[in-house]
Amino acid sequence: MVSRQPRKQRKKMANLPLHRRRKAMAAHLEGSLIKKYNVRSFPVRKGDTVVVMRGSFKGFSGKVAEVRTKARKIVVEGVTHTKADGTEVPYPLDPSNVMITKLDLTDPRRKAKLESLGGGRK
Repeated sequence: MVSRQPRKQRKKMANLPLHRRRKAMAAHLEGSLIKKYNVRSFPVRKGDTVVVMRGSFKGFSGKVAEVRTKARKIVVEGVTHTKADGTEVPYPLDPSNVMITKLDLTDPRRKAKLESLGGGRK
């Protein structure tokens, strides 16, 4: 029997190896991309364009500058907050709180994976 208890789910996510954690860092796709690729969500990658859906940066759009697999966070260009000494630092976001509006398909393996998952209607 599979346990659905929250503490076990959190423990499982905290102890995931990095190669599995990357796949768990997925975000929803924009409606047009869902229709195009017939896939609802896909792992976030550096170079993707996303829009923030939750939090104080809601509505902000920008490119993913960094993916922190170990912390399960992403950094979006332009999403920063000011420290007490006045320096601007990037604000890490949870991938579940963003929506991918444009995919970076420069990697042929990523493009092939996307099309194989959903059929990739043209």
